[in-house]
Amino acid sequence: MNRTRLKAVLTIVGIFFSLATFAAEYLTSKDIKALTATPAEYRLPYGKEALQFGDLRLPKGKGPYPVVVVIHGGCWLSKFVGASITAPLAEKLTQKGYATWNIDYRGVDTAGGGWPGTFQDVGNAIDYLRKIAPKYHLDLKHVVIIGHSAGGHLALWAAARHKLPSASVINSKNSLRIRGVIDLGGPGSLQAFIPMEEEVCGDNQIFARLLGTNPEVIKKRLAQVSPDELLPFGVKQILITGDNDVAVPPQLGEDYVEMARNKGDEATFILVKNAGHFEVIAPDSMAWPLVEAAVHSLME
Repeated sequence: MNRTRLKAVLTIVGIFFSLATFAAEYLTSKDIKALTATPAEYRLPYGKEALQFGDLRLPKGKGPYPVVVVIHGGCWLSKFVGASITAPLAEKLTQKGYATWNIDYRGVDTAGGGWPGTFQDVGNAIDYLRKIAPKYHLDLKHVVIIGHSAGGHLALWAAARHKLPSASVINSKNSLRIRGVIDLGGPGSLQAFIPMEEEVCGDNQIFARLLGTNPEVIKKRLAQVSPDELLPFGVKQILITGDNDVAVPPQLGEDYVEMARNKGDEATFILVKNAGHFEVIAPDSMAWPLVEAAVHSLME
């Protein structure tokens, strides 16, 4: 889908939202967990640990298939959600003609997670596409990453990995380059989100496990894992956020996109009216046409 068609879709959906007169009742994580999806054809391990796997779904046809990497959220904690919460989103995208690689990873509350394991897992899962591409006929020239909430942060970070210092422990040396990244209600700046961690996630030790506690160490790690610190990274970025997202307020997305543009990156912020934090990953929600249009636009 070209830029003109994307704008047309956004305009039509925006008009539909503006005409809505009902009182919005926002989806919750419980609502999303209640959604069902057909199990993926293939669950493939990219590592030896229990959470080091991805669910691969293939569309109809012979390929090569464009690929959407899907990264779940959950406050960087494994106890809240796993890859199952983004299975409906992945299945819907597969029905639209994309192979989907819905990955899991070790959160900060899992042995080996936090620094550097969480980031190493995400990077290794994405780079594992090189190994499985020949067998499953994947088109590695058309790869888009999409992530929700904390997964949105990880998606942006993954798109910027080529900017990491060569000596970094989370640098995978030859990271897979992608066409674009979509952040669904996730923070682009960890510094901006840190003050909110306990209120949003119910845990005030998440970033201590992601970044450490020593101020100098925190500063060095933020420079490697916070997307805003890695700008510009030369990848198209689309941030989609509900106007009533209280977990990651829209202002965070707007500020990040402005920063990305000022640094020279092509970035777009889309505000979904009458939506909270979870509508953006629900395939049957009013937000879905925006998400689907964003994926299409980055694949072209």
